[in-house]
Amino acid sequence: MASEVIRIIKERRSVREYLPRHISKEVLEDIVDCGRLAPSARNLQPWLFVVSTEKTIKEEIAKLAVHGRFIANAAACISVFCERENNHPVEDGSAATQNILIAAKAHGIDSCWVAGYKKEHSESVREFLGVPQKYMLISLIALGYSDKTVNKPKKALSEVIRWEKY
Repeated sequence: MASEVIRIIKERRSVREYLPRHISKEVLEDIVDCGRLAPSARNLQPWLFVVSTEKTIKEEIAKLAVHGRFIANAAACISVFCERENNHPVEDGSAATQNILIAAKAHGIDSCWVAGYKKEHSESVREFLGVPQKYMLISLIALGYSDKTVNKPKKALSEVIRWEKY
């Protein structure tokens, strides 16, 4: 089991091209459930997840998020919000986002994380989705099945690890 989780983490890459294939509600709920189970500061669990699968909604989100145009062609977009009064919205929302990315890959679904925290589209996406003012957008996650192989290399471990001190 551990080796399967590690394989998924090591193989996951951002994918921006998707096949016109539906993701079931049960799978999307399982993916969001994994996001819900992420760690959060003081276990406040300050998040809210909005799952968008309707074409017109995804198209509007794609128009609002300049660097997320591909969301229009994704099977789903999960918008991750955290409460504004939370002291660690970026950390908490990012932990939930990462869980979602890994859970999606475990289901054979590709994804791409689009930054949302304090971006030019943050408030307009929140308003468009009807999310209360007490929440702020942390990320947008495009999800979909793809036949594209993305194998962009990552830095070698030796480039990024130091032991005890630099």
